[in-house]
Amino acid sequence: MEFPDVVTMAVPAFVLLVLIEMAAWKLTGKGAYETRDSAASLLMGLGSQIAPLLGGGALVFASFMAAYQYRLFDIPNTWWAVILCFVLDDFRYYWFHRISHERRWFWASHIIHHSSQHYNLTTALRQTWTGNILASLLFKTPLVLLGFHPLMLAFVGGVNLIYQFWIHTELIDRMGPFEWVFNTPSHHRVHHATNPRYLDANYAGVFIIWDRMFGTFIPEDRNEKCRYGIVKNLGTFNPIIISFHEWVGILKDVMKARSFREVLGYTFGPPGWSPDGSRMTSAMLKERWERTHQTAGAEALTGPQAAVQPAE
Repeated sequence: MEFPDVVTMAVPAFVLLVLIEMAAWKLTGKGAYETRDSAASLLMGLGSQIAPLLGGGALVFASFMAAYQYRLFDIPNTWWAVILCFVLDDFRYYWFHRISHERRWFWASHIIHHSSQHYNLTTALRQTWTGNILASLLFKTPLVLLGFHPLMLAFVGGVNLIYQFWIHTELIDRMGPFEWVFNTPSHHRVHHATNPRYLDANYAGVFIIWDRMFGTFIPEDRNEKCRYGIVKNLGTFNPIIISFHEWVGILKDVMKARSFREVLGYTFGPPGWSPDGSRMTSAMLKERWERTHQTAGAEALTGPQAAVQPAE
């Protein structure tokens, strides 16, 4: 069974869909495009395809082939194995994606994808130039050891990536029952939003059921429009800064660390971690919002009640 390079094959479709979305935006005014932002996303996407050619891709594949020699099972390259591999790889992706938000080392690579303040199909192409080697070795090797051939893993990973392209749009609204099982533009808009209500949610690649199972699902609220970007936006379209700014931030923090504990916290703690709690993690931002929201709700509830209480 041969496994084609589906991502390369899909590039013309990516370009066509971007052009269609841009035309629809012009006609309907729904969504947003900014020339410099889209150009930066396209450059990031191009760089993400070039980076593995510098040796990292060959190293990962060689490591997978070496690990494959010690596989537990001889899983055949058949259609049912591809489907099973796709589901298990998407489950793997959920946890990798979640950890990429929860641990700063992995966030330093993934933050690139969230750095645009716009949400359109070019945002899907804004991918990291760093981090794929370690992430692949840590999170995909178990599937190789289980018995899935590295070429099959590359194929299902490519299909997963293609699926995620179309969900980066504001043109498509809610999709009914489909959303109970699959990731959709509505679900993924929540994931890209910086509103405290929406933080730390919807990590799914293809199947939103993982978020529903593990308590990280948050539906899009029509009354609260998503605000995109990162908590502290970069204010630049320079692809070099976009790609490496968080790595530079880690280095600066580590250089001023006063203990090994602080080094670990700055490197592998949640993004925003600080020894004295002076900087806000997403969990802290969410907790503060929930506390404020509950207080405001209580005040709104007790106000009218107080107005109808009989005078003593």
